[in-house]
Amino acid sequence: MVKDGLTGGEGALTPANQQLKSPAMAIREIITLPDKQLRLVSKPVDKVTAEVRKLADDMLETMYAAPGIGLAAIQVAQPLRLITMDLAKRDEDGETKPRPRVFINPEILSSSEEMSVYEEGCLSIPEYYEEVERPAKVRVRFTDLDGKVHEEDAEGLFATCIQHEIDHLNGVLFVDYLSKLKRDRVLKKFTKAAKRAAE
Repeated sequence: MVKDGLTGGEGALTPANQQLKSPAMAIREIITLPDKQLRLVSKPVDKVTAEVRKLADDMLETMYAAPGIGLAAIQVAQPLRLITMDLAKRDEDGETKPRPRVFINPEILSSSEEMSVYEEGCLSIPEYYEEVERPAKVRVRFTDLDGKVHEEDAEGLFATCIQHEIDHLNGVLFVDYLSKLKRDRVLKKFTKAAKRAAE
């Protein structure tokens, strides 16, 4: 997986006696089951501010370090409708050039009747994977970091990933698509692990 993200962010004015430093991105802690925050419905981002850009930078850094291909702000305990993603594939040399993307206030405008099944995992439900059926194609509207609104058709892994991450913004987890038996087993496992860690 890709290890390094974009550099960027907004810095404060530096006092004259200090060296100029580029604002560093920070790796944030990813919250995991059974954290109740994962069930919150995230609030829309009103305006693309320096804080929103910094959060997006930190989320990309956190996502690459995990490593993962998508991250919703609520997964770093920020209940905002913001998603980062990088679905870059390895080239012939086995190298992956980062292709970071940021989606602000993403919404699904339409979904195909055709369905597809992908094995999904989640950074908030570590080391657990299950097949999930979702619409094979979706049309998405979102705002970018420049405040511009876009509409885009997503299919394949992109469609699966954007639906998975938008679910997070609505307090929905991929395990919610599984049978009650499987879902209860996962919740029990992570609740036990959290109790053990707290002892």
